[in-house]
Amino acid sequence: MRHPYRIILIILLLVAIGIVWMNVNRIEGEQASEMPQEDSIGSTTNEDVVPEQESDEQVRPVEKPETFESLRGIKIVVTQPQVGALITSPLSLAGEAPGFWFFEASFPVVLVDWDGLIIAQGIATAQDDWMTEDYVAFTATLEFITPEYGETGTLILRRDNPSGLPENDDAVEILIRFTQ
Repeated sequence: MRHPYRIILIILLLVAIGIVWMNVNRIEGEQASEMPQEDSIGSTTNEDVVPEQESDEQVRPVEKPETFESLRGIKIVVTQPQVGALITSPLSLAGEAPGFWFFEASFPVVLVDWDGLIIAQGIATAQDDWMTEDYVAFTATLEFITPEYGETGTLILRRDNPSGLPENDDAVEILIRFTQ
């Protein structure tokens, strides 16, 4: 053999590629198992359904507030959308965040596809006095074009940081699914 180091380098490179490929497949499998399953007619299954009413109104799942912890340990309450929910455009958001999460009664909201590509950006606005340490209700609406590839995405709620200082950055990420 003329160049044994090249052969060893190629073998090590192939092993590294194999390890990365196995980890990517494992992570994708874990994310898929965290998603709510669909029943035979294609709607998301949810045990907390409003009891049947005698009127012709559509039966909808009960919106339960979900609490998310930000990267810095701040709790954000989101009532809409639910984790893993099937979403369409326009997407309505609602929840509560501490007053210091806002600046001038708003904070940025970003929707990304499975690959991290930004497909929508908007502003969540406070529904009450935001100059408080207490929780303040917020709402936002995002319009987007459903990605042609990939079923999942992430909704990112970012603390407004007008100073630009990294120590003031914070965010909450919510896994969602696009209606195909």
